[in-house]
Amino acid sequence: MLIVNLKKARTTTFDLRLSFPTTSSLKLLYSTLTLNPNINKNPETPPIQNPTKPLTTPQLKTLVLSQYSHGKFSNLIQNVVCLPSVLLSASQNLITHHNNDGRNCTDSTESTQPHLPLYHSVSKRFSIEEMGREIFENRFDLEAHCAKMSDEGETLVLPNLKLKVFIEAIRIVLEIVYDDRFVTFSYGGRVDLGRHTAIRYLKNSVKNPSWWFSVCFNDVKFDKRNVDKLSLLIEEKINDGILIDVIKRLFDCGVLRIELGRCSLGKGLPQECGLCSILINVYFNGFDREIQEMRLRMSKENPKLDENEMGEGSSSSYKPLKMYAVRYLDDILVITSGSKMLTMNLKKWVLGFLEGELELNVDRVKTAIHSAVSEKIDFLGMELQAVPPSVLHPPMSEKAIRARKKYLRQKEVKALELKNARERNRKKLGLKLLSHVFKKSKQSDGLKFSFEIENEVREIFQTWADEVVQEFLGSLEERWTWHRMLTAGDFLSLRHIRDQLPQELVDSYDKFQEQVDKHLSPVKARKALEEEGRKIKEEEERKYAERTVDDLTKLCMKVSAPIELVRKAVKMAGFTNKMGRPRPISILTSLEDADIVKWYAGVGRRWLDFFCCCHNLKMVKTVVSYHLRFSCILTLAEKHEATKIECIRHYTKDLKVPDLNGNEEVHFPTEKEVKMMGDKNLSDPKPVDGALSLLLIRLASDEPSHSCIGHFCDKTDTVMYRVRLLQNILNVNPADEDKWVPRMSAIHESLNQMCLPLCSDHKSDLYTGKITLQDVDCTSHVNVD
Repeated sequence: MLIVNLKKARTTTFDLRLSFPTTSSLKLLYSTLTLNPNINKNPETPPIQNPTKPLTTPQLKTLVLSQYSHGKFSNLIQNVVCLPSVLLSASQNLITHHNNDGRNCTDSTESTQPHLPLYHSVSKRFSIEEMGREIFENRFDLEAHCAKMSDEGETLVLPNLKLKVFIEAIRIVLEIVYDDRFVTFSYGGRVDLGRHTAIRYLKNSVKNPSWWFSVCFNDVKFDKRNVDKLSLLIEEKINDGILIDVIKRLFDCGVLRIELGRCSLGKGLPQECGLCSILINVYFNGFDREIQEMRLRMSKENPKLDENEMGEGSSSSYKPLKMYAVRYLDDILVITSGSKMLTMNLKKWVLGFLEGELELNVDRVKTAIHSAVSEKIDFLGMELQAVPPSVLHPPMSEKAIRARKKYLRQKEVKALELKNARERNRKKLGLKLLSHVFKKSKQSDGLKFSFEIENEVREIFQTWADEVVQEFLGSLEERWTWHRMLTAGDFLSLRHIRDQLPQELVDSYDKFQEQVDKHLSPVKARKALEEEGRKIKEEEERKYAERTVDDLTKLCMKVSAPIELVRKAVKMAGFTNKMGRPRPISILTSLEDADIVKWYAGVGRRWLDFFCCCHNLKMVKTVVSYHLRFSCILTLAEKHEATKIECIRHYTKDLKVPDLNGNEEVHFPTEKEVKMMGDKNLSDPKPVDGALSLLLIRLASDEPSHSCIGHFCDKTDTVMYRVRLLQNILNVNPADEDKWVPRMSAIHESLNQMCLPLCSDHKSDLYTGKITLQDVDCTSHVNVD
């Protein structure tokens, strides 16, 4: 009977948008989709032969777009999400997404890792076909795949690995549906549109800002009203009751929760669900489009005038009225180049839309208008301020000018030394050649050489002579010097001397002077040098004039790292003492040497990566290269009861530690590497919060070996680690900003003292900050007394 059904399924086509009321029809359709997940309305689409292979991005997009009809997508859960290939793509994405800068299914499905090992890894934990069948028949029990973590405060609900795959599959599909429909200034949770891209937009596009304000929300989470509003917004584009029901059930069971105003979104913390980012963008999409239309209307009413329209020689400058907006998840920044009254009206409209249309609770006290010139504003964990261009690109100081001149002189001296050395070597080589030719000529007794060495030597000397002449004629200074030496102060130029000399000598002298003037004329050389000097001077004057005018008429965006908050975090975590000097962290002495270095490296690299687009990155480099580096050295010295000098002699300043094979590895950024760091890769970096507030203490227990809790990690040679959180070590409350660092979030309290079995790779990634607790299955923790 099973064979008959399979044959019937292979030869039967279905319209994916139809609903099948009977259970037998549902099973038949699911078996058809399992065998041919690329089936759609187009019969020419080639079927996918292997159902266990993850879909590539074009295949996935084709599959999702095939569900589009009459302006809406329909039945995405039953026709797309439930397919084993889509679920396998989501599983692959969970494995590799911590290596990507953005949330993207492209890199995961096109990974070099074979799909068969992935399929076997997934099958060891659950049947992906059975899971897809449960999703297709809408009997996937969400509550059964949740784990509740409780502490003295609120309860944290985390999904297990199976539910994470389901959530990731929904996110991938929603990303294909919505990503092209979001506006350009919507950042966060999108491919290649992270924090650095938003900061680059502010630095390159915002000109002459006058006033700005950032929207601050009260610390509230989405309630039933917001969830219903979100469902209505999704229904405008997607006709899928099962999908809406799944999202509502995820909110009800607590796995999916959106908390605005708590600075915990987009930071890779375990309390954040994978669907949060895209659902926030969907919720704010209507607000973004209204802002976009307002910007276009304002630009049309206030066009930019050309210099020809203003008239030549006009000293006035026209600044068109502009409005800019940037939104990164729940962080919203609005900038205007107009009057304060305009900004106040715009703020009133923004607050009215957010509170009225989106039903959000905005903190009106903190949502205040600030001057872009005289006041800084915090956005995305950085400080923004409008400054003249000379602040971002200051002219060279006198000390720098002297240093540059010194460098140029040293460069000229070095070039002259190389030139003299080349001439000296040529002279030695030429004498050897002549000596060799002379000896051969004596030995040959007048006979002709078989290799005609004289011609070769003649060609070599001719080549050298041509190079010397060309180099001489190309140097204006040398031509001028030789002309002055050959003509100045010669007695043959005097009349009474010329009359007393033979005419042949005078004529020869005159002809010689003509050749000197012809080939070594100082007039052209002098004019060329003067013209070159004049151009350099005019270029300097032009740049100075432009710089002066720009400083008076233009304002640019300066992005700075909050260095005081960084120093406060360094002091709070124990990297420095009250005097600001490096000190050891005693709790880290229980770790292995390599783990200590990796933990420091994870904090330092994240700070450098997060603030690499800031103007004062040099200050952050000092914190990492000095405070963190020597705190690590002092911690290692305290562990081994050695002095700082002995520790530096053993580990070096680069903190080299041996791996399992005895080879030395460098995890902490070297001093040279830190100096070379700057504005490079534009990504969505994870803040340092997760790496700074997390410690993993190895347990010395006789627990049996467990599987690693890394996503689909098959390794069983694991070690048990206990989670220690920074706030518990310091005995402080993250809600108290006087003792905590403002805008720095913390890992949920319920994860403290949790025991996690980890393999060496995932343990190393957690220490170095490459992954967070969101990238492992915390529901598989082990209870150890």
